[in-house]
Amino acid sequence: MPDNLKEGLDRRDFIIASIATVGASAALAVNADPANAQDTAAPSAHPASGTVYTGDVIQGKKVVSALDVNDLEPGQKHFLYFQGVQMPTGKHWYVSVIVAKGARPGKRVILVSGVHGDEMSSVHTVQTVMNQLDPAEMSGTVMAVTDVSGPAIEAMQRRWPNSGRGPDLVDMNRVWPGNENGATPTSRHAGLLFNRLLRPNADIAIDFHTGTTGFEVSAFNIASMDVPEIKAIVDLYPVRQIFDNHTYPSVLHNAFIDAGIPSFCPEVGAARVLDLEMIAQFVEGTMNVLKHHGILAGPMGRTGKDAGVFVGNSAFPILATEGGFVEHLVKLNDKVEAGQKVALQRNSFGEVVAEYTSGVAGEVAGLRSDVMSEPGNPLAFILFNKAAPEGVESYPE
Repeated sequence: MPDNLKEGLDRRDFIIASIATVGASAALAVNADPANAQDTAAPSAHPASGTVYTGDVIQGKKVVSALDVNDLEPGQKHFLYFQGVQMPTGKHWYVSVIVAKGARPGKRVILVSGVHGDEMSSVHTVQTVMNQLDPAEMSGTVMAVTDVSGPAIEAMQRRWPNSGRGPDLVDMNRVWPGNENGATPTSRHAGLLFNRLLRPNADIAIDFHTGTTGFEVSAFNIASMDVPEIKAIVDLYPVRQIFDNHTYPSVLHNAFIDAGIPSFCPEVGAARVLDLEMIAQFVEGTMNVLKHHGILAGPMGRTGKDAGVFVGNSAFPILATEGGFVEHLVKLNDKVEAGQKVALQRNSFGEVVAEYTSGVAGEVAGLRSDVMSEPGNPLAFILFNKAAPEGVESYPE
């Protein structure tokens, strides 16, 4: 691992902030699967090197159980299925893979989406980038994986349903890098993808997300800005906010960083919809990254400087203390002051039962889009700068 990546990782203290720091009665829970804590560092059997074709063909596309992009013909786009974890019936979940293999050698960039099943704008962002690439004019390789969490996408819900544990729903972005011999299908699926598809083919990796169902976010990037290689590419996005925080240890972009691969997480608005205006910002930034690394030629587009980017290192959650109808008094990207009223809540009679204020000065980065709320639900989070941030803070990604 490069020394500068190690330095960025050494200071990480993965302790979720106490709810006392936000002055509310309920904390945002981190969804963890205890079974995945068992022996998740490395699979017991390492995959063979090189591309492995299973011999199957689905909708005209060959299936692989391991991929080395060096084996693919240069100057072409390749469309494959990757064979993931088995279902209870013994069939497999398959992941869609697009590889734009440049005519000349160069850097390898991976674009990932669909880790959460309700995040449609992130998928469309990756598809749009890939549709703009001409491998005959490229140096290097761009690989896209658009549907990591198959069963969640089929239901258009955030989490992967775990049929072996009744109604369990597993957050796929809390199990990386996974374990091919793990105790849950999500851990095994993550291990197969990370060991046999993602890590072996990446010099840089970008994991695209959106807000979750019921909670809308602004256009922002989550990034470890103390890592120079990461900062250099995150600054190329014409978006207005950056959350400079290492976040949870088991998310995909941190698994890449732990493997020595610069990575970060773009957040592209609301779940379950296509926000074409916001998607365009992230497409432009991603094309800038490919130009920065010499994969594409041509002038840079707009960057964070053009967007007037705001960088914060902490996220202040505002949680509902009552049940009722939520009315926001601010919009995404609004600047707020400590003590400013940001939302109110009414009961079924229309009576105001709660008013909510920001405890910090910063910018609005997320708002609950579902009007109804139970006590404890996140209503908003404010991106701000804490003088001495301690560890990782919860936020509703």
